[in-house]
Amino acid sequence: MTARILIVDDQPDIRKLIKLTLQHLDGAELFEADNGAEGLRMALDVKPHLMLLDVMMPGALDGYQVCEKVKKDPLLGGQTKVILLTARAQKEDQEQAVRVGSDAYLTKAFSPLKLLDLVDNMLGRTA
Repeated sequence: MTARILIVDDQPDIRKLIKLTLQHLDGAELFEADNGAEGLRMALDVKPHLMLLDVMMPGALDGYQVCEKVKKDPLLGGQTKVILLTARAQKEDQEQAVRVGSDAYLTKAFSPLKLLDLVDNMLGRTA
């Protein structure tokens, strides 16, 4: 199975780090967007199996809003797992992530190995 993974983050360095971390996953196709609105548009087009989604992004949609829209979409909601990425680690932030339907919450700066393990888990692979 080819796993489609969409990376949505406004910081090019973070997107590059994630791509470098995930580029060696067998059968993974990586896509990226630099804001929430573009990320949502790409999600509807690409229908990813997994989204790595920054919470705090400039523009019309933040990561919480994108996650909620993806999870409520009839086509994406049952197929797309969402890992929210954020520098915010407060209890309220994690509770908001649960409310919008995220499948996991990873605090920046994260370990590349932890990210790989989480991605493998979300895609149903053994690490």
